[in-house]
Amino acid sequence: MAKKPAKIAVDNRHYDVVVAPHITEKATLLSENNAVVFKVANDASKPEIKAAIEALFGVTVKAVNTIVQKGKVKRWKGKPYKRSDFKKAIVTLTADSKQIDVTTGI
Repeated sequence: MAKKPAKIAVDNRHYDVVVAPHITEKATLLSENNAVVFKVANDASKPEIKAAIEALFGVTVKAVNTIVQKGKVKRWKGKPYKRSDFKKAIVTLTADSKQIDVTTGI
């Protein structure tokens, strides 16, 4: 029988690591496989992301995959500008951990 993880103290850095949930159609499809997608800080590493998710939501993380989404070049009133780059983290949860409800907030 697996032990429940001890309550992890929430550090202020954890709130800086996880920026927001990334809600798209593909992210919704991933939730069927016990995965959740978050926008995270550009300088956050996988162990930092794992520690932040476990501390903030009280779940057990199985794996973290990261993607850096490059900003698109768009036009506004005929002048080009570039959207900012951002980092996404696909967090896979263990089968016995509860599901994260991203609509309620932290």
